Amino acid sequence: MARPRPEPVQVVKQRRDAALKALVDGVPYIRFLGVQFDRRGDELTAIMPFQEKLIGNPLLPALHGGATAAFLEITAIIGLSWGTLWEEIESGAFDAEALVGGDLPRLPKTIDFTVDYLRSGLPRDAYARAQINRSGRRYASVHVEAWQDNRGRPFAQATGHFLMPRRDG
Repeated sequence: MARPRPEPVQVVKQRRDAALKALVDGVPYIRFLGVQFDRRGDELTAIMPFQEKLIGNPLLPALHGGATAAFLEITAIIGLSWGTLWEEIESGAFDAEALVGGDLPRLPKTIDFTVDYLRSGLPRDAYARAQINRSGRRYASVHVEAWQDNRGRPFAQATGHFLMPRRDG
């Protein structure tokens, strides 16, 4: 029996990008902050484009701590969700087309989230990446770092613990 031909890489890439967009667009607060995600393979970089409404201290000016914390938490939750979905989409256990069609999975729920503000966030674009330290069926631990001009000089970092949604098959 002949093996099926692999799909063209552009088709696979478009399906993955559409699935990620559907996941991100399903959360209104992400849209409010203007956070976007750049996907390279299975790695995500969150981008929070600068907007005046994100300024907390206009005298410095510096990004608001709440906006920074929200950006880090969004990065952790989407990174964790995408990490789980990526495996399920690649294995065929989850249909990416269903996600695009609006069948959104439940997101992890925050148990606790600790933010370290290392320096003032400047009035410019911010970037963040999540590193999943542990992800099991019920619980996950994630570390996130955010930077602006130099990845080696983060302006904030956070560690969060999350309750994973049940995956009823």
